Amino acid sequence: MDEQTVRQHAQAMCDAIVAGDVDRAIQDFSPELRRNLGEVIGLLPLPSREGAIESIAQGGSSYVVVLRLTGESEEVQVQTRWKDRGGKPTVVEASHLSRIEVAAEVAGGEFERAGEGETG
Repeated sequence: MDEQTVRQHAQAMCDAIVAGDVDRAIQDFSPELRRNLGEVIGLLPLPSREGAIESIAQGGSSYVVVLRLTGESEEVQVQTRWKDRGGKPTVVEASHLSRIEVAAEVAGGEFERAGEGETG
């Protein structure tokens, strides 16, 4: 397992999340993560409109990949840990790093800022 292979699998996961294809998104999850799927899915902004790899770092026998996923109202960073299981990259851990509210687009292409609204 090398960085390029992990990057390809992580990008495929991002693409599947954006496409709304949860089955494809979790195909590289370990059996342990699949048993706790609700907790992992709860980390993700669904639906997501954008997904990207923020960083990849090798640490011992694993790779840590930070994914940035943007939904309608929030952007989150999820840290995933990948290990070689049976000759293929497998996500063995996922945790939440950050969550940021994003501006919601309103009619006419304008944006409404969080916390602002009409008064009166």
